Amino acid sequence: MTATTTLTATRSTPAPAAGFALLGAVQMTLIFTLASLAVPLPRIGAELGLDRAELILLSAAYGLTFAGLLLLGGRLADRYGGRRALTGGLLVFGAASALAPLTTGYGTLLAARFGQGLGAALVAPAAMAVLRALYPAPAAYGRAMATWGGLSVLGATAGNLLSGVISAVTSWRWSFAVPVAVAAAALVLGPRLLPSTAGGGPRRGLDLPGALLATAGITLASYGLVLTDARAWTSAAVLVPLLTGIVLLTGFVLVERRAADPLLPPAFLRDRRRGIGLAAVSLTASGTAGAFVLLSLGLQRGRGWSALLTSGAFVPFAVALLVAGRAAGPLIGRYGAGRATAAGLGTAAVGLALLAATGLDPAVPYAYGLLPGLLLLAAGGAVAFAGAGVLATDGVPPERAGLAGGVLNTAMELGPTVVFAAVLTLGSDAASLAATALALGVLAALSSRTA
Repeated sequence: MTATTTLTATRSTPAPAAGFALLGAVQMTLIFTLASLAVPLPRIGAELGLDRAELILLSAAYGLTFAGLLLLGGRLADRYGGRRALTGGLLVFGAASALAPLTTGYGTLLAARFGQGLGAALVAPAAMAVLRALYPAPAAYGRAMATWGGLSVLGATAGNLLSGVISAVTSWRWSFAVPVAVAAAALVLGPRLLPSTAGGGPRRGLDLPGALLATAGITLASYGLVLTDARAWTSAAVLVPLLTGIVLLTGFVLVERRAADPLLPPAFLRDRRRGIGLAAVSLTASGTAGAFVLLSLGLQRGRGWSALLTSGAFVPFAVALLVAGRAAGPLIGRYGAGRATAAGLGTAAVGLALLAATGLDPAVPYAYGLLPGLLLLAAGGAVAFAGAGVLATDGVPPERAGLAGGVLNTAMELGPTVVFAAVLTLGSDAASLAATALALGVLAALSSRTA
């Protein structure tokens, strides 16, 4: 069945800049929340008496529901309107974030993290659907996406930096104040600053079989990969969810080929530019996330640095992200998204290679052992994310904006899980960074051929 949907946008403000700022703050907060427990996780374990397996699940819970439900979240945004889905997601996300710091036990905190991921899976694609209505002209939307692409890596950086500072100065529970405040502000300001989007034609079905298979498959496969941090690949704890997830995802592909109105139309992923963009998002997210995790552990264990000092080591990384993010839009406008993405991936690959060579060696000073690699990774990652965001959403019609947002965010969430689990089998942190650098370099060569 073919449905034609017409989006209508009613602005409450003549200038979209304020609306973009609000949506950008929301997107950054979603990724901030994903990274906010990374540094204080040992303190949480000591306070609640958790073992390693429980800590791993607590850390991964948000990302599991976030990644697993994104495709359904995108369909809901396209079906019911971006702003309506955004409001519903913010209510769930904000309520779960408010519950988390009040918990006294593991079970309640784990449920709150799952709840945050559920809300985030509704918010992320809805925000992109509203962004599409905020910038209806293709050229303006392309410029907006060039900036939007770098917001996620900036949010992850802020999550790692601020969580270390907060846990050192006060309790880790205060990390949840950020998502609560942003969700509340977005709920209040959204009706004033954001356009209302509504479907004007027949609604698409929800494709519940596809939604169930995709959600269960992504969640179980991701859970199995996450557990490789603590269990052997051949253990039942890893193999059962991983293989079950793969079987379910295979079923999802078969169902989507026959569905009259599939959750993820197969043709959507056949576009070469979109494929390169999604791959770039996955690998760049993997490189930055992997560097943060491995270097944070190396600085605290190998050099004996405190959590606060470790967070401070990444301040230049954040500054480089901001500078490169501002430059990414003009670079894409002048050289094209494909070339900008290739240059960003290549620069990030060099940065990771330097970090693999010297960044984890405690005998090498920070100023020339760690800092150069961090700066190159940040600069390259910001440009690659920006260019990849443009490639992944180029040519997407307004009525598919939620789908595009769901797919883009799924690539960003699944990439680090899959790549990180794979490269950790190499046995050393340096080898893991080097392998990710090689993958980025290969993708950079492929991206350079994208017009």
